This record gives sequence, structure tokens and C-alpha cells, in this order.
Amino acid sequence: MSFADFEAEWAAALDTEDRYRALIAFGETLPPMDPALKTSATKVPGCSANVWVYPLAEGGTLRFQADSDAAITKGIVAVIVALADGRTPQDVLTTDFEGAIARLGLRAHLSSNRTQGLPNMIARVREAATRLAA
Repeated sequence: MSFADFEAEWAAALDTEDRYRALIAFGETLPPMDPALKTSATKVPGCSANVWVYPLAEGGTLRFQADSDAAITKGIVAVIVALADGRTPQDVLTTDFEGAIARLGLRAHLSSNRTQGLPNMIARVREAATRLAA
């Protein structure tokens, strides 16, 4: 499922419960992350749940493996990764992650504990793009 697909599903949701279900379902679309990649180096700091993001360079584009041990947080990281996955590092660096999050109104549906790690997830993806763009 693409970010655009998720965005359409999110917009069609009738209430907060439907949106939570859509977010959880989107997180479940992430491919399984190799447990060996779940290390302190790939762990995103500042998240209320454990979150891991591992970038890969593939033919000039970035691919990401990501996971979380909490269903809603996994959905959040899936949103961030979907905005960056398969794009060039330069494209990722110009992606308006914050604008996409604002357009969804995602912060209004999440507790402050769940949103506190969001900037760190975005930073992790941007760091990978910066490294690979050099």
C-alpha cells in the first residue's frame, strides 16, 4: 500500500477508531524486518515504543526496513517510511514529511507520548538520505 492509498483510507475513515484501525493496518503492510537489524544503531531514540529504521541504498534510491513493537507506532513509522521508500536521497531531503503529517491531522489523533518520537523518525530517514546523497 502506498502513502496515497493510506491517505485516501485515512480521509474516508468515519471516526478516530476507524483511523486507528487504518493506521494499524498500514503498519501491518511493512515487510518483516530482519531481527538482526534491530540494534541500538537502528533504534530511533525518543519514541515511547521501540522503533527501528534501517536504510538501504538500491540503485540510486533508498529503501527502508522498519518496525515497532507497538501497533500504532508501527503505523506511524510506516507512514514516514512510505513517504521516503523508493525515492532518491535528494527527493527524500526535499520531502515535506511535516506537511504530510499535518495534512493527515495525525497529531490530533495521537497522544503526546506517541507523537514525541515522530520528529526523530523523520530525522532518521533524513540522516540516511544525507549520508547516501554525499
